[in-house]
Amino acid sequence: MANRADFSNIISNTDNYKHTHYAMYPDGMEYVSSYIESRGGKFSSTLFVGLQAFLREYLSRPITLENIDDAEHVTRQQGVHFNRQNWIDLLNDHGGYLPVEIEAVPEGTVVPTRNVLVQLINTDPKYYWVTSFFETALLRAIWYPTTVGTVSWMAKKVIGEALSRTSDHPEMLRKYLHDYGARGVSSQESAALGGMAHLVNFDQSDTVPGCLAAQKYYNADAPAGSCVNMEHAGISAWGRDGELAVMRRALQKYSSGIVGLLTDTFDHENCVRNIIGRELKEEIQNFPGLIGARADSGDPVQVSADTTEWLMESFGYETNSKGFRVLPPYIRTVWGDGLNLDSMGRIYVELERRGLAADNIFLGMGGGLLQQCNRDTLNFGQKANAVRINGTWIDVCKTPTGDAMKRSKPGRLALQYVDGDYRTVPRDSIPAEENVLVPVFRNGKLLRTWDFTEVIERSERDTPEHYYADAIASIREPAPVSV
Repeated sequence: MANRADFSNIISNTDNYKHTHYAMYPDGMEYVSSYIESRGGKFSSTLFVGLQAFLREYLSRPITLENIDDAEHVTRQQGVHFNRQNWIDLLNDHGGYLPVEIEAVPEGTVVPTRNVLVQLINTDPKYYWVTSFFETALLRAIWYPTTVGTVSWMAKKVIGEALSRTSDHPEMLRKYLHDYGARGVSSQESAALGGMAHLVNFDQSDTVPGCLAAQKYYNADAPAGSCVNMEHAGISAWGRDGELAVMRRALQKYSSGIVGLLTDTFDHENCVRNIIGRELKEEIQNFPGLIGARADSGDPVQVSADTTEWLMESFGYETNSKGFRVLPPYIRTVWGDGLNLDSMGRIYVELERRGLAADNIFLGMGGGLLQQCNRDTLNFGQKANAVRINGTWIDVCKTPTGDAMKRSKPGRLALQYVDGDYRTVPRDSIPAEENVLVPVFRNGKLLRTWDFTEVIERSERDTPEHYYADAIASIREPAPVSV
């Protein structure tokens, strides 16, 4: 029996109207080139990641006769024309692999918006229509992980700026943002792709699908660390009078590594000052690892800073070389509820204002990392830029009068790196060896793959400050130190 719910079927992994587009091109059409870019938006640059996962998961497998049957059934069921012969010919001519070549920026590269990231073209003139046919799946596969990766990269810049101002240990940067987004994201595949994108920038995550995706698609080796964390169910089951007992049990049961004590099931201040800071003080001081005091409610700025100072009242502090107070190495504040880039920046501003080092607190993001974005966050689009008709190449573009942002780039493109920055130029205007775009896929075959270590290394290369200036602007404003 046909499996018409096969989500891996590239023929039905599209907008249904795409099945009608082959007939709308001019006679004599041979090749269609198109490209993908972020047309600007919330950020001034993008961290490109995710294409390799799509190529491995979807385009490296051929379509089958069963795929054609299933797609035809679904398409005609919706009242849309389906050209079965196109797909039968593709199955016979190319073994079911899409006759298309894709070139892209090496993954992990941070590129200013409004630059070409991906360019593709059909390799067989008989299948000119294929370039645009899988736009829906390809664009989605790029905009989502790239947007999440960019949010995470901007967060890394915010945290890095805070550490550089107030901490003696900026080398710990990759440890300071944890991914808690698995439960708040739209699907497991989104958790996988978004969680994987975050791991380009940080080593901490509880989003297991993200770890699996990094391993499956990029050969990552142990891409993330996690820790013991309490939850409200386990604490509330003991009742208010049992809060001390359950925390003591956690310390005894998990007697090393990192243990997060959840402090706001009942009364956060009482838990921090009396239970953690008095009743469990000696046990925490002797704990062979790290204890995190984590609140899950309230104003993130006020609660984070207050918690840090309450812990200092009990456990003391040292003053680092930059004049900021730091908790003993066995205890930290943790905040992981409702965080976004704005509230993250405000947390660090408040810590600095109070004379507290940035490394007193570990942060976590959930929905703000994996879910609070869409295609329009960075205005991603795929547009045709050149066609060949009867042997003649023609540059094409979109120039709507109603929205300048949606104007597209004409002609086959290249990405050039000049004087420490990137720019999109006509493909024939530079030598081929200067084109940053790399062929990664042709006719069902991967031409180039990236290991996760390579992706991370590119993401950590120096970039001009204007790539992230807006993200760190609030932290750069002078803040008086009060100790």
